[in-house]
Amino acid sequence: MDTTLRDGEQTSGVSFSASEKLTIAQLLLTEVKVDRIEIASARVSEGEFQAVKKITEWASANNFIDKIEVLTFVDGETSVNWMLEAGAKVMNLLTKGSLNHLTHQLKKTPEQHFKEIADVIALAQKNGIDVNVYLEDWSNGMRHSKEYVFQYLDFIVTQPIKRVLLPDTLGVLIPSETYEYIAEIVKRYPNTHFDFHGHNDYDLSIANVMEAIKAGAKGLHLTINGMGERAGNAPLASAVAVLNDYVKEVKTNVVEKSLYTVSKLVENFSGFRIPANKPIVGENVFTQTAGIHADGDKKNNLYYNDLMPERFGRQRKYALGKTSGKANIENNLQQLGIQLSDADLKKVTQRIIELGDKKETVTQSDLPYILSDVLDSNTIEEKVQVVNYVLTHAKNLKPSVTLHINIDGEVFEEHAQGDGQYDAFMNALKNIYKQKKLVLPVLTDYAVRIPPGGKSDALCETIITWSYNNKEFKTRGLDSDQTVSAIKATQKMLNLI
Repeated sequence: MDTTLRDGEQTSGVSFSASEKLTIAQLLLTEVKVDRIEIASARVSEGEFQAVKKITEWASANNFIDKIEVLTFVDGETSVNWMLEAGAKVMNLLTKGSLNHLTHQLKKTPEQHFKEIADVIALAQKNGIDVNVYLEDWSNGMRHSKEYVFQYLDFIVTQPIKRVLLPDTLGVLIPSETYEYIAEIVKRYPNTHFDFHGHNDYDLSIANVMEAIKAGAKGLHLTINGMGERAGNAPLASAVAVLNDYVKEVKTNVVEKSLYTVSKLVENFSGFRIPANKPIVGENVFTQTAGIHADGDKKNNLYYNDLMPERFGRQRKYALGKTSGKANIENNLQQLGIQLSDADLKKVTQRIIELGDKKETVTQSDLPYILSDVLDSNTIEEKVQVVNYVLTHAKNLKPSVTLHINIDGEVFEEHAQGDGQYDAFMNALKNIYKQKKLVLPVLTDYAVRIPPGGKSDALCETIITWSYNNKEFKTRGLDSDQTVSAIKATQKMLNLI
């Protein structure tokens, strides 16, 4: 079960709009093919209610309604009525899984709590709503009040529920405990379906996922990019990869090739950036940096493991920097269709190492410029030149640009407006390329920063990622002005294509 839209949305500073929630829900069920999704908490807000309605309407029309789940509360008729109005058919009822929570938060006896739970389940059943139950703080319950947990489970297995959901609410479990606790419960209640819901406070969520499955858990709760409160939840992509490779007796329906796409979409919607080194979906995880690794890849794939990038719709890359050997640079040159003699390759390698020592970023698109510089050649031919431009920005008026550009000796002038100065520049450029019946790449990422190692704001570096003919590449511009540095990066892109 993916709970990005419910538990994942508890990531600090993240709030999805109703249309974003619908898009993510559709992608998860139709492309990624998770079995169920938890999309919201009942009674949170009017916006949450409208989002749930949009999803349930789509799900009902497409036979997915039984895969849509909502977190609800032990509150008499209130949550059930909310579910009915929202059109949802499966509730995940939040109940107390530790005596500590029951005593100090609800201030009730187990018997009082169980009676109220039974009443909500009966009401839900009467209204055609399926029920799963969460045991909030279950992990601490097993540590400190195991008698209460088993008293609770003895009661709940007599109720008409589908699943019991066991959350490590505070992310405190270590793998040995996860196995011990779940194995004990599964042995005692062999006919009950138990799900494990892991958090990542000690960076142990995936280890705990593996132990939960080994111990007999039948379901997992995961989130895209490991989103969630505090250190987040167990991440979907990592869990799927490790199950497919190491827990052979378990099969999932999840489509590995769709994981990166949904990861990037959620990153864009949430503004929650994926760390570059995040397994499976991070920018750098299929990038070889050390020259010895690139050399080994050419010699019987010495540095490959089972996590091949193609499984996840990605490609292996070879980074350029101070640890780059000749093999790394050769791989990048080959992708550009360039071959060098050993002597020239040595010179280029030395220059890239020097740039790396200065903490400068080198991308594949910088290589032709480095070649021209180092080899004193005309490797890079500036067929496209941004001759001049006027950028305007005024209060209560749309930013605009007048652009003068030379494309292979042909001069164009174009005026355009946009949401910002660079957007206006790109709109003018698109108009010119439309006249030439040429297609521009799609801008997929735009990052602005002080150059690595910089201690002032004297220079600004803009790195733009483009998608063109199903390939991604980056260009970079450097200037004291942010928009100008972006224009410089764009001119590099125009010459590369």
